[in-house]
Amino acid sequence: MIVIMEHDATAEQVNKVIKYIEDKGLKVQVNNGETLKVVAVIGDKCGLNIENISSFEGVREVKKVQEPYKLVSRITHPKDTVIKFPNGVKIGGLEKPVLIVGPCSVEKDFEGLLKVAQAAKEMGCHFLRGGAFKPRTSPYDFQGLEEKGLQYLAQAREKTGLLIVTEVMDTMDIALVSKYADVLQVGARNMQNFKLLKALGRTKKPVLLKRGAAASIKEFLLAAEYILYNGNPNVILCERGVKSFDTQFARNVLDIAAVPIIRKYSHLPVMVDPSHGTGKKYLIEPMSKAALVAGAHGIMMEVHHNPDCAMCDGAQSLNIDEFKNVARSLNKLIGRIDYDNKNS
Repeated sequence: MIVIMEHDATAEQVNKVIKYIEDKGLKVQVNNGETLKVVAVIGDKCGLNIENISSFEGVREVKKVQEPYKLVSRITHPKDTVIKFPNGVKIGGLEKPVLIVGPCSVEKDFEGLLKVAQAAKEMGCHFLRGGAFKPRTSPYDFQGLEEKGLQYLAQAREKTGLLIVTEVMDTMDIALVSKYADVLQVGARNMQNFKLLKALGRTKKPVLLKRGAAASIKEFLLAAEYILYNGNPNVILCERGVKSFDTQFARNVLDIAAVPIIRKYSHLPVMVDPSHGTGKKYLIEPMSKAALVAGAHGIMMEVHHNPDCAMCDGAQSLNIDEFKNVARSLNKLIGRIDYDNKNS
């Protein structure tokens, strides 16, 4: 439910509405629009008298929100969320899309990671990705370097200035990963790990939430709702493909339509991961372009200095030269760098 205040409603009138709602044991979120203030009501509203609220001075209208996700809904938060980082980088709204690149896993070869980071920096990227804790299907597969991997990422940040995106798998690891990371990633397998989502909601770090391989968009948005409900508004959604019956040509089906759908129903930024979304590196460039044209706020792709020897996901990873070619093409599309004039 949302309470729409009159454009000239006083602070006292707004606070009276908030106090009435909170006295009923519910939470509120106040959104200040250009002309109107909206008070979003969160929780079980069975004991709430809508007619009473409608009679308060300064109240223009009381509306029921049909979607089960309230905080991530564009109804309760009409303006796009823009996540700002200390170095001036922004994600969301009308900001230029960002590129998040790096290997699937941080490996023992730090020099290889640094080569990727330096190439990313050269091509105008702002984020370096890499897994230190790896959720793998088989217990015999490489599970990550853990804190040593986080240290490698931090060293690469020191040398390049790139912000670090890395996955957190367990509530007990949040404090450790937060020491090193600028963005905490929730992988597809943990999209509905509600205990983890609640804990991340109590942090202030931006969270990049990936869509589960069999999750509907509604379930995806409700997973984000857990994080916002627990106090953290800095959530970036990431479409990374859903399971299909046809796996002959691609690992997953990359749901490009999810981008405009999410932008219609939610104010949160949304990115696309064509590496996991297709599992084929030749598809990364065309699917990245499609995602950007559809309105994605950024692209996450896997880049490895030597994909043939990668500990995981080598088949869907670009090598450094391939990445540079893709980055040039994407940068021209989003207008980040005018290569024609730069090289003339």
